[in-house]
Amino acid sequence: MNGRAALVTGGSRGIGAAIALRLAREGADVALTYVRDEEAAQEVVRRIEATGRRWLALRADAGDAAGAADAVERAAGELGGGRLDVLVNNAGVGVLGPLESLTLADVDRVLAVNVRGVFLASRAAAARMGRGGRIVTIGTCMTQRVPGPGGTLYAMSKSALSGLTRALARELGGRGITANIVHPGPVDTDMNPADGPYADGQSAMTALGRFGVPDEVASMVAYLAGEEAGYVTGAEFAVDGGHAA
Repeated sequence: MNGRAALVTGGSRGIGAAIALRLAREGADVALTYVRDEEAAQEVVRRIEATGRRWLALRADAGDAAGAADAVERAAGELGGGRLDVLVNNAGVGVLGPLESLTLADVDRVLAVNVRGVFLASRAAAARMGRGGRIVTIGTCMTQRVPGPGGTLYAMSKSALSGLTRALARELGGRGITANIVHPGPVDTDMNPADGPYADGQSAMTALGRFGVPDEVASMVAYLAGEEAGYVTGAEFAVDGGHAA
């Protein structure tokens, strides 16, 4: 991936940070977006800089219609000379709870970030990509199996991304651009720690009986973003420890 320009949305922590660092280690110049935690974002870019690659940290909210596309334009302009080679749609929010507890504001926010933001970023990226371009979206194991109540809004929003991915593959395939989606299972992050109050139940729902780590998701993304995956598009990949088995 030497010299390729990549953007990872929500790349300041957790899975997004692991993806940003893995792409940099593979030779890409990496931009990442964050919303509030500038200190965490700066820590990630310091580690990217240590690999010898160029970096860019952008404060951008995926739920802001203008901001989603603007992040793509800035990443392409500052790292790729107007070209973007890889987009990783990682930014997302999760609002869980019984149907009756979900407000209209919850619905609007989740769909704005998890669906509209991904669509707008992908559209903007496609306009900046040439042959070999890669769009990789992060979904969830809950599109394959919803293990209990409370996940309606989150599962709905992430399921929409499977359809978007297949449609992007068809629309962009003639230009040599691929689109794929990765569905993580329970992954040990600050948002869902492996020692958290619900961790035992989540681990028990996987075939391996454990949480994953962010690097295990990042390795799949790096493959899909690289040259070897040139004939892989419109596909869904579970990195979930057998959650959907």
